[in-house]
Amino acid sequence: MKLITKIIALVALLAMPAGMQAQTIYNSSHATAGYVKDGTVYNSSHATQGYIRNDGTIENSSHSTIGYIRSDGTVQNSSHSTIGYVRNDGTVLNSSHSTIGYIRSDGTIQNSSHSTIGYAKGVSQRDAAAVLFFFGWIR
Repeated sequence: MKLITKIIALVALLAMPAGMQAQTIYNSSHATAGYVKDGTVYNSSHATQGYIRNDGTIENSSHSTIGYIRSDGTVQNSSHSTIGYVRNDGTVLNSSHSTIGYIRSDGTIQNSSHSTIGYAKGVSQRDAAAVLFFFGWIR
């Protein structure tokens, strides 16, 4: 990681609200896309973008349900239509069961061609999948 990127990450970490831990999500250019802390999703400016509830419900910042990530890895929209799947090994599938990406154990997020499209270091696989499917930060 370049020195300037490390400095930017450190400044972002120091500017985080009190008590927030470093569960940062980065895009492929290592720019901070946002944070996940205790189920709350923040953008890079620390504004609340949504919530990931313990039961897998995904809400927007107004607390309206926008989707679900079920315990079996099924990802559904707010109408309960399946839009994808996340396997235990981190493989991300679309609703047709075609591989669209991977959430690696080290937090690296890759597209189906194995090109890195983002990083979710210290973020759970479920929360990283929620960001991929519902918040669109990682491209």
